[in-house]
This record gives sequence, C-alpha cells and structure tokens, in this order.
Amino acid sequence: MDHVNRLKSEISKVMVGMDSEVELLTISLLFNGHILLESVPGTGKTMLAKSFANSINGVFSRIQFTPDVLPSDVTGIQFFNPKVQEFELRTGPIVANIVLADEINRATPRTQSSLLEVMEERQVTIDGITVKVNDPFMVIATQNPVEAQQGTFSLPVAQMDRFFMKLTMEYPSLESEKEILKQARGVGNGNKTIAVLSHDEIRELQDAVQNIIINDTVESYLLQIVRKTRQHPEIDLGVSPRGALALMKASQGQAFLEDREFVIPEDIKKMVPYVLGHRVILSTEASFTKTAETVLKEVVESVPVPVEMGFHS
Repeated sequence: MDHVNRLKSEISKVMVGMDSEVELLTISLLFNGHILLESVPGTGKTMLAKSFANSINGVFSRIQFTPDVLPSDVTGIQFFNPKVQEFELRTGPIVANIVLADEINRATPRTQSSLLEVMEERQVTIDGITVKVNDPFMVIATQNPVEAQQGTFSLPVAQMDRFFMKLTMEYPSLESEKEILKQARGVGNGNKTIAVLSHDEIRELQDAVQNIIINDTVESYLLQIVRKTRQHPEIDLGVSPRGALALMKASQGQAFLEDREFVIPEDIKKMVPYVLGHRVILSTEASFTKTAETVLKEVVESVPVPVEMGFHS
C-alpha cells in the first residue's frame, strides 16, 4: 500500500531493516493501539519511535521511567501561579501523539496504573480536570528483558491486556548493521525523517480499515483459536474478549496493508504471536521449557484452517 511504503521508505533513512516493525506499528496506529516493545539496550527503540512520530507529523514525547517517577510526572499537575494568583494546568508528557514510555517496568505499580486511563480512555484526569489527549495517539512502552528481575515491577495482567501488540526487536542482520555503521559515518541515506503522512490521511485510513470484511467462517476460525487458549492444559490464563477483539482488528489491518478487502486465515495466523503472546500466562511447569509463542503455535496448528469459500462475503 502506498501510504505504508512511504512510511517504510522514510523511516529506513535512519532505521535499517525495520520494515516489519513499521508495518506492525502502522497496523496499531490504524486502531489507536499501543505497543509493548521488548529488546536489549542499543537496538534503536527510541529512534524507531521518534522516526515514526516524525513521519506522521506527530508530537513525540519520551518518559524515562524510574522508581521515583510519580503519576503526576506522567499526567501533569495544577500549580499555583503567584503572578496571577490562581491555579494553572500544566499537562504532562503523556499529552502527545507518540509517547515512548521507556523501561515501563522500572516504574512503581502506582505510576504504571496512571497510564491505564489514558491508554483506554484517551484522556487524563489532573486534579479533577479531564484533558483529552491528541489524535492520533499511541503509547510505545519498552522493556529490557535482561534486567527483568533487577529493581523492576512486572506489569500486571490488566495493564498487559491493554497493549494491542507486543514486539520483540532482535539484533540487526549483518547487512543491516553494515548500513548502520555507514550512516554513522555520514555515508548512508540521511539521519532525519520528515512527515510523509498527515493526520487527515491517518483518519481516512482509520475509517477505511473498518470496512475490511471478516466473514462468519473466518471469524469462527479466529474464535476457535482464542477459545483453545482458555482450554489448553499448559496455559493458566487464556485470551480475554479484549484480546479476541484486538486479534480481529490486527487481522483487518494486515489485510488492509496487503490491499485486500477481506480477512483470510493467514492474516490471523500472522498476527497471533504479536497480539496474543503477551496475553496468555503459561502454567509454572510449561514456563520452564516453553515460551508463550511456542504454545500459541501449537494452538494455531491444532485448529483446522477453513477452506477458501468466499472469504470476501
């Protein structure tokens, strides 16, 4: 699709080999979804978020979470201005288009919960005053898997369920890393992105993706996968109805990116690891030998794929 190709082309100026991540970010943007991004330090999470914000002409904001960050540091405060002798509202960094919540699991549970309202309701309440966030709006929260047990607070299940997708950024390929070194020496394509997608265009895309058809047969296939996660012996907590809804939307987004007017089973299978991986909790025994993605692959393989019979109707 032309819009996505423009985004990929623009972001590739500074982020090499990130086409897949850009596509998944775009799908999330189409549904105002939020991303949980897991990767070791130094793989370009901040640069990816900033480049994506620039490419959609969005306001970028970064919150570096530490245990001493307070909810008001995220949402904002009312402060007394002695010059005018009255209280004034100062909104926090959460009021932006693309918000990078860096190392979210370093924040205390109280501060983490301050994100819940804004992620779900797209508004913040500051001392009783409700403030709507900008449109489009996306939280990209990062976690460092290496330091999962060192001074961190695991995200509660309710918070995890509010993330539309979870992405894992791997180390770049050899060719990609060569290009990164070239860019650092000033040999590459450039080091700054420009806006290639307006907010009006984003709204048009968000409206258009709602028209992607998912027929009864494909919908039943999706729900069978979801229900199997609730019955699997190695899964203690299966996918919630919110997760099923997210999988449907992500599948519509995948079909939309492939310029198709209807969802096919392959769209669902492709989205399962990203949309459901962080929503299931394995049993204690299974967690020693398997990952959520491995078990989900078994779940998907156990559900018969419907034969193509008018997926577009």
